[in-house]
Amino acid sequence: MGETRVDLEHLLEDLRDAYPYSIAETILTEIIANSLDSGASRITMTADPAQSTLTVVDNGSGMQRKAMRQYHDIAASTKVRGQGIGFAGVGIKLGLLVCEEVLTETRRGSTHVATRWHLASRHRAPWQWVPPLGLAGEQGTAVRLKLQTPLSPLIDPGFVEDVMRRHFQPLLESPFDSFLTGHYPAGITFDVNGRSLERHPLSAPEQAPLTIRLARRRKPSALGYLSRHPAPLPEDQRGVAISTLGKVIKRGWDWLGVTSLQSDRINGLIEVPDLAASLTLNKGDFIRTGTRGAVYLAYRKAIQEAVSRQLEAWGDMRTGTPDASSRVMRPLERDLDRVLEELSDDFPLLGSLVERRAGGQKRLPIDGKPIDKSTGTEALTVLVMPSTDETPPPNQTEPDQPQTPPLPTDQDAATTEPATPTIPDSTSTMLPGHGRSRAPMRYGLGIQFEDRPDDSELGRLVESTVWINQAHPAYRRALASRSVGYHISLAVALALAPLAVEPDHEHTFITKFLSHWGQALDQPQARRRRPRK
Repeated sequence: MGETRVDLEHLLEDLRDAYPYSIAETILTEIIANSLDSGASRITMTADPAQSTLTVVDNGSGMQRKAMRQYHDIAASTKVRGQGIGFAGVGIKLGLLVCEEVLTETRRGSTHVATRWHLASRHRAPWQWVPPLGLAGEQGTAVRLKLQTPLSPLIDPGFVEDVMRRHFQPLLESPFDSFLTGHYPAGITFDVNGRSLERHPLSAPEQAPLTIRLARRRKPSALGYLSRHPAPLPEDQRGVAISTLGKVIKRGWDWLGVTSLQSDRINGLIEVPDLAASLTLNKGDFIRTGTRGAVYLAYRKAIQEAVSRQLEAWGDMRTGTPDASSRVMRPLERDLDRVLEELSDDFPLLGSLVERRAGGQKRLPIDGKPIDKSTGTEALTVLVMPSTDETPPPNQTEPDQPQTPPLPTDQDAATTEPATPTIPDSTSTMLPGHGRSRAPMRYGLGIQFEDRPDDSELGRLVESTVWINQAHPAYRRALASRSVGYHISLAVALALAPLAVEPDHEHTFITKFLSHWGQALDQPQARRRRPRK
């Protein structure tokens, strides 16, 4: 009888490479994320350069002996998607690559056990029960990493603090305390080498709070702010960060698809707890396909509009070209949506950029509840509209509001609050429920414009947005010859080709894309009927 063998070291290396950060950052953030998932309110980190050790102790729920045994299995996890930000103890397991040994001690009720674990060879990672050293308190889990090298950043207290402030920023800023109370009722305290990390107040001279409500909820579904600074910010602090359950997932301008004239002086942070269910397995990005992907794209569109309006209020939004804001863009985007839908069967990787919607809408379940076709309270209709501070009862019909002219991309409308020292509990964006006769929000492929004079590409794909390089000589020629529509379509095809096919088949894809785009002229446009009042 044969036996299946696993190259464990190679498997851990592949897991390490799946994360966007260095292995030291990944190990630390995953250990902290698992402590937060266990219900901890205090997490203590002690870096000891003399002993080459990093010790992390929390007061969470701890583990029973059976769970502690499963904890050493590479693919084992008792976690449910959407209920946490850690993943199967990945931080501890990746620690095997850089540690001489990993000591884990846990206490829960009458259970108080400890193990030692190390990577003995490419195929073996033995562990054994050992007497507890008394690292854990009355309840919780302690992890001690014995690093292979005294030069590891994990034994530098400054590095540990910097990672905590960048990756868990909402947990160290007081405006988010009340918003995250439902997930962390006792609050969170971080200690590094005996010193509590201070909560830094929002110190920018200009700050604008952002609040987003979904599906007639009275409580905000997302909360955040934008800050404008008088001097340029460091590279890693620029742009808008998005977090879920206190953990920052993405940061910058590219993921949002919005830029400003002073992008080096503006930053912000937006916390969206609901997006924990849309995280990828490595918790370093969001899913873009299926129902979970649609939820992420819907939030992204709402955040895009809220940020764009605040930038406009500051006079800091790129105005683009006349074509970007004219009526030409709307039918062009509808044609491109139709082309993507037709091509998605032959090129499945385009599925993340298109969602088939019956009746022009996509209904998404909220909080894991199934879709109920008879009522709108159990589902989210992806629609966005301006709203007021007062939210009417669910059984009350709101009067029709005056319609504002649609934006160039038919995106959702969102409003921002006046800047205040703290983030108020007020509405800036609302996604109403069933029964509203509003224009559906676009959360497929978007088109934006930017100036990249040193870039030879016609456009680039970022998230679900194609950025057209309007500084390219070909774009200026197309604008002068009134063929900008074809130029944009060609730029979109070139930007999507690397995503859709292998390099050897990009020419075939571009030809097929342009063929479908040209055939859009032969398809009659359905007339939109205004709803009866």
